Amino acid sequence: MSTTSGLHDHLGYWLRRLSDEVHSRFEAELGRHDVTVSQWGVMISVFHGHDTTKAVAAHMDIDPGAVSRLVDRLAAKGLMGREPDPASRRTVRLVLTPEGRDLVPVLAAIADLNEAHFFGTLDPGRRGQLEEWIRRLVGEPVPQHSTAPSDRSTR
Repeated sequence: MSTTSGLHDHLGYWLRRLSDEVHSRFEAELGRHDVTVSQWGVMISVFHGHDTTKAVAAHMDIDPGAVSRLVDRLAAKGLMGREPDPASRRTVRLVLTPEGRDLVPVLAAIADLNEAHFFGTLDPGRRGQLEEWIRRLVGEPVPQHSTAPSDRSTR
C-alpha cells in the first residue's frame, strides 16, 4: 500500500475544480451578451469608479497591459471608451458607453445568479467564513462588513 498522496487528497485540486466550474458556467452565461469574464471584470470595475487602466489593474490584480487589451476589445464592441482627463493631460479615463452602462446591471445580475447557484446552499455565516478563509489564504484583507450580495457590489 502506497503512502503517497493522490490527486483527490489535495485541497488545491478541489479548489481548482470549483473555480473551473464557477468560471465556466459564468463565461457561458456572459457569452450570451458577447462579454467574457475578464471583460466583465473591467466593466464592473469602471462602473464602480476605477476609471484608469492602472486603477482597474490594481482592483482586478492583473497587468495594466491586459486591462488595455480588454478595453480595446470592449471599445470595439461599443461598450467602453477612453477620454482625456480634463484635470490632467497625462491621464486617460476609462468610460462606459451608454450601452455598456446599461449592460453592467444585467451582467451583475448574472454574476449574482451564478454565485447563488454555487454558494446559495451555504448559510450567510458559512459563506462569509469561506470567503474570509479564501481571502486570508490569498493574502487579501478581510473586510469587516456583511457579505450579502448588495454589500459586495463595490468589490
